[in-house]
Amino acid sequence: MRISVITPVRNGGEWFRACMTSLAACDPPAHEIIVVIDGEDDGSGEFAEALGARVLRLPASIGPPGARNLGAAEATGEILLSIDADIIVPRDLVGRVAAYLRDNPGIAAVIGSYDDAPADPGFLSQYRNLLHHYVHQTGHEEASTFWSGCGAIRRDVFTALRGLDSSYSGPYIVEDIEFGYRLRQAGHRIRLCKDLQVTHLKRWTAPLLLRTDVFLRAIPWTRLAIRSGVLPNDLNVGTRSRISVALVAVLGAALVALPSTGWALGVAAVAAAGLTVLNAGFYRFLWRVRGPAFMIAAVPWHWVYYACAGIGFLIGGAQELVGRRTPAPAAIAATPKDR
Repeated sequence: MRISVITPVRNGGEWFRACMTSLAACDPPAHEIIVVIDGEDDGSGEFAEALGARVLRLPASIGPPGARNLGAAEATGEILLSIDADIIVPRDLVGRVAAYLRDNPGIAAVIGSYDDAPADPGFLSQYRNLLHHYVHQTGHEEASTFWSGCGAIRRDVFTALRGLDSSYSGPYIVEDIEFGYRLRQAGHRIRLCKDLQVTHLKRWTAPLLLRTDVFLRAIPWTRLAIRSGVLPNDLNVGTRSRISVALVAVLGAALVALPSTGWALGVAAVAAAGLTVLNAGFYRFLWRVRGPAFMIAAVPWHWVYYACAGIGFLIGGAQELVGRRTPAPAAIAATPKDR
């Protein structure tokens, strides 16, 4: 099967160069690698061309969804393999994607996950990527959504659904989640292949993590869930996660009330115990792969993650309640004549 790899990039730097090097080393190779320069270029385009990639250059940024749509419109392979510009792929990635979709004609798309060896040594980068890895490794194989970080889809299906919603313009938004919902609603199947793993290069900092979790994930995801009426019991929005968000809210309220209310300490203890029990699998995983000290340090950040989800849920729900809806034009895959 001919696989067209599509990677949007904007000033990708060393991460992108590592990504392209790994893609160029795939055996068997991709039918083609299409790089879409989304506005600004730091030499990434020339580097990709030197490795044999086809480079499309946009004069101004249109965001990852629009850039992926443009790449898809120019692709000639039967399979579109979306790869983020800050990951390293294993050498056999292309061959395994092709084999899986060839052997499973009833599957429209496959997605992978980050592995458990993120490249950045920082604590937050390790924690964040291990969280992603664990959530995907314990998710349903019959997936409820798509992931554009490492996800492949049959080109005719992508075209029939008119691509990603290009009204989403920033990074870490939910256009791939929205696309996955449309895929499922159209009757297509998505498979989470747990052995399809890539290495993430991103460096996470505390401000970036908090901003992403509230404003670039929880709020748009909440608004998407309200508008679409879809909230699957899977991945980040599974039942355990929803209960954990509620328990973090109870814990926070109890801690605030602690100076004036004697029983608040008991409530806080019960909420903390509930959070620990609900997420024991993740904490055991962290203990196993990084040790007890890392696990202990990660628990508060995990609870902050749930707090961010709750804050984003309240803000996103309020925005929908008061009717401050942003226009959501139909997702249209860009064609050469459109550009």
